[in-house]
Amino acid sequence: MYYLIILVLLFVAELFYFRIADKCNIIDKPNERSSHTSITLRGGGVIFYFGALAYFLTSGFEYPWFMLALTLVTFISFVDDVHSTSQKLRLLFHFSAMGLMFWQWGLFSLPWWWIIIALIVCTGIINAYNFMDGINGITGGYSLVILAALAYVNKEVVPFVEEDFTYAVICSVLVFCFFNFRKKAKCFAGDVGSVSIAFILLFLIGRLIIQTGDFSWIVLLAVYGVDSVLTIIHRLMLHENIGLPHRKHLYQIMANELKVPHVVVSLIYMTVQVLIISGYFCFKEYGYWYLLGTVVALSVIYVLFMKRYFHLHRYN
Repeated sequence: MYYLIILVLLFVAELFYFRIADKCNIIDKPNERSSHTSITLRGGGVIFYFGALAYFLTSGFEYPWFMLALTLVTFISFVDDVHSTSQKLRLLFHFSAMGLMFWQWGLFSLPWWWIIIALIVCTGIINAYNFMDGINGITGGYSLVILAALAYVNKEVVPFVEEDFTYAVICSVLVFCFFNFRKKAKCFAGDVGSVSIAFILLFLIGRLIIQTGDFSWIVLLAVYGVDSVLTIIHRLMLHENIGLPHRKHLYQIMANELKVPHVVVSLIYMTVQVLIISGYFCFKEYGYWYLLGTVVALSVIYVLFMKRYFHLHRYN
């Protein structure tokens, strides 16, 4: 009953946000770099924050430093969705938020260089997750796969977080998917959605890694990770500014040039990640070797795909 109430409240909150976004003209207009063709409400992913907030308010204020951190990144991302902000301001908010999350993790008890490494890795993952948000269903669907895996690990393998937190966030993702995981999306996640869910997943995966001392759990992000890193390398080889928008991700080539329906592309990414996670559970004792093999296999698939289809790409 608790989760049903959370689900209904989040659904109502999303509908309420749609009214605000419509009145305030918070929309996404398609351009030559877009993978959509019609004007759509932006920022529907703010519901991820409210999912975490719902747990926070009903749990006796569990994980206060993380919640403050999530509030910071959600706020600056939402402001950026409404009116573009400077990169320096965004970085200030993001670094402050990550510092608070590290404090919640207890990371400051470790040598200082761990903080630097964590800062670089977390910044990279957040930006990669944001860049991968480009077609209907991919952010919600892919996040749902990871959250389901984390919920399973937390319940059946090793407890690392209060399970109600994971389930509350899953409820928010389900609400978002209802409006976004379809041929004609009612809303897009926006930076507020992709950044906030990336931050939530980072918090969970970070706690899992700290609890187990096993960095191979990063395999939970393998598909996004390989696509993002190899796309950056590809763009550097093309002498492009990697800070500018583009349509060169593998999923974008599939959706835009090969005309594969958005929902199908998203399902492919979800299915591949599900298979990878399932294999990881089967070969957990070879965690790091499995991670390496996964990265190599995905990299080979990426390179072969690009060699075969990248010539169809039409825009810089």
